[in-house]
Amino acid sequence: MTWIRTIDEDEATGTVAKFYEGSMRSWGGVDNIIKSVSLNPSALRALMTFYNGVMHGEGELTLGQKEMIAVTVSAINECHY
Repeated sequence: MTWIRTIDEDEATGTVAKFYEGSMRSWGGVDNIIKSVSLNPSALRALMTFYNGVMHGEGELTLGQKEMIAVTVSAINECHY
């Protein structure tokens, strides 16, 4: 994502570092979708609140079902996420 300026994991401080720590993947980094709003901590907070509400909030669907819906939509949109 070189066309969008972002904050790298090793440069993150404050709110951004906090969200990065909670979003670290097994490969040792943070997904670009999160990093894409790293220059705007309030937008990052809103994105993570939305994500956690949708994926981990109460509802009829299990987390696995929600993830399968996300994978299907991403495949239809030809998006690697």
